[in-house]
Amino acid sequence: MAGKSRDRYSTATRIRLIGERTAARVYRSQTRRQIRRSRLTGRAALLALVLCTLVVALAYPMRQYVSQRSDIAEQQREADRAREGLEELRDQKARWQDPAFVEQQAREHLHYVRPGETGYTMIDPAAGDRRHADQGAAERPWYSNVWDGVDTADRTDD
Repeated sequence: MAGKSRDRYSTATRIRLIGERTAARVYRSQTRRQIRRSRLTGRAALLALVLCTLVVALAYPMRQYVSQRSDIAEQQREADRAREGLEELRDQKARWQDPAFVEQQAREHLHYVRPGETGYTMIDPAAGDRRHADQGAAERPWYSNVWDGVDTADRTDD
């Protein structure tokens, strides 16, 4: 009997020891998980801090980049407008190289006539008092007509 109780005791003792070991292992594995979790939490916090720092550090240069891109686009639009204006000026220069165009412009704007042609000037009846001042304009020198025009423009109607 004594042998049986010792076997029982030793079995109970073994079971208790196994339970204690198992509990120690469980405790150690929980501690390791907590350490891992805290490491992951620390790593995640560090990663978040690095990302926030990058966002803050890159915000101003990105704003400058976008601003400069819009400035470049505006400059390109201005250059395109200048090219179009240049093309118009080249076309106008080419027209002025044509003697027929020059003659047309002289006839239209300067009232030139060819030799042998008679030029007529129509007086606007709605001009009122100006009509009387222009009656002798053809007989006077051109510079007198210019000064009369300046005097007429300066006059105030009281």
